[in-house]
Amino acid sequence: MFELKPTAASSKPETYALLLEQAEALLHGERDRIANAANLASLIWHSLPDLNWAGFYLFNGRELVLGPFMGKPACVRIALGKGVCGMAALTRRTQVVEDVHAFPGHIACDSASSSEIVVPLLRDGALLGVLDLDSPMLRCFDAEDRRGLERVAAAWVAASD
Repeated sequence: MFELKPTAASSKPETYALLLEQAEALLHGERDRIANAANLASLIWHSLPDLNWAGFYLFNGRELVLGPFMGKPACVRIALGKGVCGMAALTRRTQVVEDVHAFPGHIACDSASSSEIVVPLLRDGALLGVLDLDSPMLRCFDAEDRRGLERVAAAWVAASD
């Protein structure tokens, strides 16, 4: 049984260190990418403040397809290069968007979302999908979130077949 440790961290680096520790423990010994994505989406949702969506879009060889998530129902398919998720997938670079309403081509699945961070999931340069977090707050995500979430995403890639 996995027990979520309360987030008593006072800084983002401490929060992400605890999140990574818990993610690695949660993923340990499980290779199924869907099961791992489902558990990690839930862990992130319960660990980070100010989220209204946290989840995965998985790459099927042509487009991103909705995977496990926490939050309101979401867009099911996203083309590479479209919206924040599609840009992260196309460029293979984390996208930190302070104001999604100012992002050209933003796909509004939830009108409450104001900022977003999307981390590409890569194995040996091959795209597996993206980890997507939305917040109803403007400028919710920064460089600390990028660094922390890139480490958490790497743990998912390493654990999942």
